[in-house]
Amino acid sequence: MPLNLDLSIVIPAFNEQNRIGATLSAMAQYLRERKFRAEIIVVSDGSHDRTPEVVRERTGEIPELSLVELRENRGKGFAVRTGIEKASGRWVLFSDADHSTPIEEFDRFLPFLESGFSIVIGSRALPDSRIEIHQNRIRETMGKSFNFLVQSLVISGLKDTQCGFKAFEREAIRKIISRQRVERFGFDVEILYLAEKLGYSIHEVPVRWINSPQSRVRMFRDSSRMIWDLFRIRGLDIQGMYEERK
Repeated sequence: MPLNLDLSIVIPAFNEQNRIGATLSAMAQYLRERKFRAEIIVVSDGSHDRTPEVVRERTGEIPELSLVELRENRGKGFAVRTGIEKASGRWVLFSDADHSTPIEEFDRFLPFLESGFSIVIGSRALPDSRIEIHQNRIRETMGKSFNFLVQSLVISGLKDTQCGFKAFEREAIRKIISRQRVERFGFDVEILYLAEKLGYSIHEVPVRWINSPQSRVRMFRDSSRMIWDLFRIRGLDIQGMYEERK
């Protein structure tokens, strides 16, 4: 296991053979320019295309890169948790395989991480956020409606819980994921809810974001699951399922 790393980047990937190569190149270039001691962990979430092969082909030129292969598709939340469990950096960043938030936006996070915030999350909904390519109108409307439910039912005060660009102090996120129960797209809300419950400081930062039309979120099926997860999170807490495991 690498020691004394500054940053671990965890990338969950499901059938990303067409996008993961460019994402890895951009991240490797960023790490070289910033001289970070870092690692990139790609978790292939049961991919049945060439995603694992593409990642393995890049390990020779990107020494920071490693691959974790899951035999079956368990969901983004499970893939992220798997990567975090293997991370050894001082900070852990998870970022989407489509690179919709460019890795350079991590520069915006650093001052807040270095000043003591345990969690810094990217936001597409703050005044200084830069949305260069928007989602279609239906997806944007559904996203706003989902955020209204998040604010009403689970955690208030955060403008955008679903941006796939979040950084954590390593020990904080390990304590959080030890309680994590949601394995699919609703996991973002759960980990932020748990972070607040455990008393960790969260800071929301405006980021540049470029929508990828090949989104892996299936508009209606995944949205209904995510709404169900909001009620499930509250129910799990009421049942005491988020208490520390002995």
